[in-house]
Amino acid sequence: MTIQVNRKDIRFYPDSKRVMARYYMPGGDERARRIIPKILSLSDEATRFTLNRVLTNFSQRHRNISKVFKEHFNRVRHIVKQVNVDPDSLTRETQLLIGSYFTMEYSIESAAFFNPSIVDDPDQTVLGEGQKRVIVSFRATGEGHISSIVFRSGVIDKDGNLEFKAPGDLVDIPEAVKNHIYDKKAFLEKLSEMHVQKDLISMVMDRLGDQFTYDELQETTEESLKKNKLNKIQRKVLQDCNWLANSHYEITFSLDTALSERVIYPISNSESNGIEDARFVEFTDDDGSVTYYGTYTAFNGFTILPKLIETKDFYHFKIMPLHGEHAQNKGMALFPRKVNGKYTMMSRIDGVNNYIMFSDDIHYWEKAKKIQEPEYPWQFIQIGNCGSPVETEKGWLLLTHGVGPMRRYSLGVTLLDLEDPTRVIAQTGEPLMRPNDEEREGYVPNVVYSCGITTHNNHLIIPYAMADYASTFATVNLDELFDKMVYL
Repeated sequence: MTIQVNRKDIRFYPDSKRVMARYYMPGGDERARRIIPKILSLSDEATRFTLNRVLTNFSQRHRNISKVFKEHFNRVRHIVKQVNVDPDSLTRETQLLIGSYFTMEYSIESAAFFNPSIVDDPDQTVLGEGQKRVIVSFRATGEGHISSIVFRSGVIDKDGNLEFKAPGDLVDIPEAVKNHIYDKKAFLEKLSEMHVQKDLISMVMDRLGDQFTYDELQETTEESLKKNKLNKIQRKVLQDCNWLANSHYEITFSLDTALSERVIYPISNSESNGIEDARFVEFTDDDGSVTYYGTYTAFNGFTILPKLIETKDFYHFKIMPLHGEHAQNKGMALFPRKVNGKYTMMSRIDGVNNYIMFSDDIHYWEKAKKIQEPEYPWQFIQIGNCGSPVETEKGWLLLTHGVGPMRRYSLGVTLLDLEDPTRVIAQTGEPLMRPNDEEREGYVPNVVYSCGITTHNNHLIIPYAMADYASTFATVNLDELFDKMVYL
């Protein structure tokens, strides 16, 4: 039975003009040791002239580019020392010029702008009757297929129409803090889940207390490297410890940045090849407090690590890995509140079926129950969630994806019982949406996909990606949807 889907005219395409200034190491330390003396050989006049030309060319394209140059100079201070120069003896102009040689522009969304999720904005002031302000996150992909998280602000009116603010011209780089406090027991458990050999961890972990900081771990690791002759396997253990430690961090954006200027770009080693498919949800705790969580997949080119983002205001974010036996795959999506006193998460731990997980701790996921298998031809290859479910009077409304012939991704809907979400009440026997002629052409053909939905004034609002290249929106009348679903 066909359900009317209203596809909107809004389009979000990749934009190569949006660039950030990121750290750049051309060829490693050895090459840097050849570059820096050349810069130091310039006269004071030549240094000022060259720096001024750089600032003239790039200061209008970045917020406080001189601050970026100073930060990048600090990242190569050890190399300056290696060429027998005291970094603190250099003039400010020389430091900034050196920093500019270790900086590059990176177009964060030049290749793709896709896999959106949507939540209500914390700020619901200055709105017309029947309007709601929303924040939409996107996976932005640039050179080298490295993915970041970016945001846009929009308003939905009473009829389900959407209007978005034009993005700002600048991209802001947040302040990052890595000195997280770790619990040794939890840290060791995660290393075990990563199959790191226990007998080799002790050289570092035995020297740390029950709780330790990132800096303490780094200091202990460096001492172990200096004092011990380590083979390749033992060095790999230390790398794994640092890889996990690097995955915890906090970032803060300046209060004078627009939402569209804030970019969560890969910082830790665990996500060096990208931050993939963030699923944001507005979570209301038992005491009524609201926190925005986002689950995503960190990828370092070889291994994935499920991670959790936490924010109250979209200025300050905490990022940490998820733990537990079943926190080891893609597609984790948190429910917007606890169910029967427990945190609840959708997942696809086997890559094929839909599962639900329950936990007393939002960071640990040990138990999972399969609730849905591919049943219809359009989903025989696999099914999965498309973000967090939405609570309605009829049940938990879950947008799903199914993969069928020719690896075509289609979208469907599943309805779960409010009190027992392991019980499927209803689902769409036919896809709610298949890729149309426009949507099937792109970086990955024949794919429509979403990372989160919302409802407003009896409308289901679906942000979705077109062929892993661009994004758009669709709306569905909820009464019609509930009426035409297949009830079990």
